[in-house]
Amino acid sequence: MRGPFTITATALALALLSPGLAQAEEAADAGEILVTGRGLEETPGTPAYSTVEIERKEILSAPSGRIEDVLTSVAGFQQFRRSDSRSSNPSAQGVTLRALGGNASSRALVLLDGVPMADPFFGYIPLPALAPDRLGRIRVTRGGGSGPFGSGALSGTIELDSAATEDLGLVSGSIIANQRGETEASASIAPQLGSGFVVASGRWDRGKGFWTTPGDERVPASARARFDSWSASLRAIAPLAGDVELQARGLVFGDRRSLRFRGADSATEGQDASLRLVGRGGWKFDALVYVQARNFSNVVVSSTRFVPVLDQYKTPATGIGGKFELRPPLGEAHVLRLGTDWRRTSGTMQEAAISAFTGKIAARRRAGGHNTVLGFFAEDDWTLGPVVLTGGLRGDRTVIAGGYFTERSPDGLAVSDERYPDRADWTLSYRAGVLLHASETVALRASAYSGLRLPTLNELYRPFTVFPVVTLANAALRNEKLEGYEAGVDFTASPGLKLSLTAFENRIENAIANVTIAANLRQRRNLPEIRSRGIEAAAHFATGPVRLDATLAWNDAKVHGSGISGDLDGMRPAQTPSLAASATLAFVPADRWSMALTLRHVGAQFEDDLQTDVLPAATTLDALVEIPLGARASLILRGENLFDEKIITRNSGGSLDLGVPRTLWAGFRWGL
Repeated sequence: MRGPFTITATALALALLSPGLAQAEEAADAGEILVTGRGLEETPGTPAYSTVEIERKEILSAPSGRIEDVLTSVAGFQQFRRSDSRSSNPSAQGVTLRALGGNASSRALVLLDGVPMADPFFGYIPLPALAPDRLGRIRVTRGGGSGPFGSGALSGTIELDSAATEDLGLVSGSIIANQRGETEASASIAPQLGSGFVVASGRWDRGKGFWTTPGDERVPASARARFDSWSASLRAIAPLAGDVELQARGLVFGDRRSLRFRGADSATEGQDASLRLVGRGGWKFDALVYVQARNFSNVVVSSTRFVPVLDQYKTPATGIGGKFELRPPLGEAHVLRLGTDWRRTSGTMQEAAISAFTGKIAARRRAGGHNTVLGFFAEDDWTLGPVVLTGGLRGDRTVIAGGYFTERSPDGLAVSDERYPDRADWTLSYRAGVLLHASETVALRASAYSGLRLPTLNELYRPFTVFPVVTLANAALRNEKLEGYEAGVDFTASPGLKLSLTAFENRIENAIANVTIAANLRQRRNLPEIRSRGIEAAAHFATGPVRLDATLAWNDAKVHGSGISGDLDGMRPAQTPSLAASATLAFVPADRWSMALTLRHVGAQFEDDLQTDVLPAATTLDALVEIPLGARASLILRGENLFDEKIITRNSGGSLDLGVPRTLWAGFRWGL
């Protein structure tokens, strides 16, 4: 039902664009400027917050070809688990920044062309659908609060901008394979239509996967981490007037994986559509509407009897929303942002518990509800010579409603029928910063901010099991609230030498975590606080054909617990390393030639909240080589984990999962 609905919405959006594309051809004949395909330009106060930009050339140089690998180059970026998106359960693909993790839901807001990408039910990010080859730029704001971004920007915001026709060329593609016979194929066509353009692209990754189970733990039922994911995107940009452009985007994707045992399969599918109207005249504006349809299924296999014990056969979810931002003309000294945004998420979990002894259904469960956020924001950047002052307020009306959990016996008798009370609240948040250009080479910055995140439908209503540990839901969870501050310095001696250092302290009140309440039993609870303080450092050096980029993030993150969570007081959040570092050395001897080595280190971290199981530190080396073959084609050689470091991604009482082993890729990239 949802797939055809969203595809119809995309078709309607493109139909609305048709007159604009016709006008685009007329505009081109008149010699007018081409559209950009992006939102409004960043404001003067943006650099007052800790901001990192990744350009397209760096995006394409990731040795794994995956978006999580690209983002790992940003100090402080972290997934809930170390597994990549080929070998993890999709519901564990939460992302965060600044060691504010310990939770599989995302505490960082991820936007693709302004649209939130988190799953409406679970809160994870569909990483395989975010193909790096379709992106033109990434901007990461660490901290910074909710501000004009919206609810969910707790630890920061990751903005992904799609590539334009000048980035892609008319026709481009790549195909690459590794020693296990796994393949990655992508292609795009991006014709310019007058002053506008259309981009159609697709990607397909598939393979038998590697062994996540160590050799001495394998049983006849053990299986490789098989994966098969695809995505297709259609995007059209057209001018409606000299300074107004219309942007339409549609995205469909599917992702199937197996984990640990035969039959332990998961599947994700999604369809997104959005319309965006951007005006760059005297009264600048950005208006966006979107709809998302997602579904998730998962089969849990017993780790003792190796038979299915739970079939989460359907979790349909929908996200709809929009945003409007207005920038009135107030002169060169001020950039005022006024706006509102709204998002509603709804979904239903449907699953069947299966007896490990008889193979028959033991119970049927359903759970779900809907969350709504309506926000209003105002923010002003004031430029006073070398000083930029920025500050704003935001108000959010949050509603958690329609929550329920039911369980029935195989013959349909009610075992449990819980209906949870509706809740609503108003939350005021702020952010403010100052940027001082002390000289042509030195910029000083400082900021303070707050933010908000609602508990996801998954956290509120869906229990789950990772044998032998059962984790209960909690319909009484409160909103997470962030307060933080930071100070930093940016040193730019020349375009080839840039240094950056940031010190921060961030605090999440009511942080949601899986808290141990009995042996092999946990429940999602609000912790009094998670506090993280630390430093982030970055260096860029380029001379001639050589470039070095390095980042480092160190933090001291601690849980403040009391009552049922008293045993956690002073401990580190689960899945949170204290140190992460990355360095890339690149050599470009000639046009279209490139060679790069990337060294990464992630410190030790704990699997669980009680710090009983450790995931040891890991250091990996990756490589990428591109060699031109004629005018339009290149040979691509990639290597992941070249030293075959043992990466432990899960440790449950000594039962381990492993990350990607040494993997060597070779293939071709071409373009017209």
